[in-house]
Amino acid sequence: MGIFVTDIPQGALERLVEAARAVRLNAHAPYSKFKVGAAVLDEHGNVSVGCNMENGAYPLGTCAEAVALGSMVASGGKECRAIVIVGSGDTLITPCGGCRQRIAELAVDGTDIYCVAVTGDDIQRLSVEDVLPNGFRL
Repeated sequence: MGIFVTDIPQGALERLVEAARAVRLNAHAPYSKFKVGAAVLDEHGNVSVGCNMENGAYPLGTCAEAVALGSMVASGGKECRAIVIVGSGDTLITPCGGCRQRIAELAVDGTDIYCVAVTGDDIQRLSVEDVLPNGFRL
């Protein structure tokens, strides 16, 4: 696992987990039935959420992480300090390749990625470098 530099404020992880679990229920997943929720903490301490949205033309679907990050930017946030991702079932999920790059674009040094189970306390903490080693930067 990576080196973690940024500590998020007390209680922020619990808020993010609760928000990601709640928004997951709103996911539009009529084809796969695989619902995903994500919650992002920005530099102001604000939480932005997103859920996945499938489309009959499969490549047009949108990941929960992309929606949450877009919501953060639309709300005025510029830095992703932490992101929580909640999938379906008992298995923890990690971001897809595209979302790993999206997170890296908005991350600061030490941004935490938390992969969380739908229920219970199973949490995997990852760094951006863990999920996207040697990531592309302009």
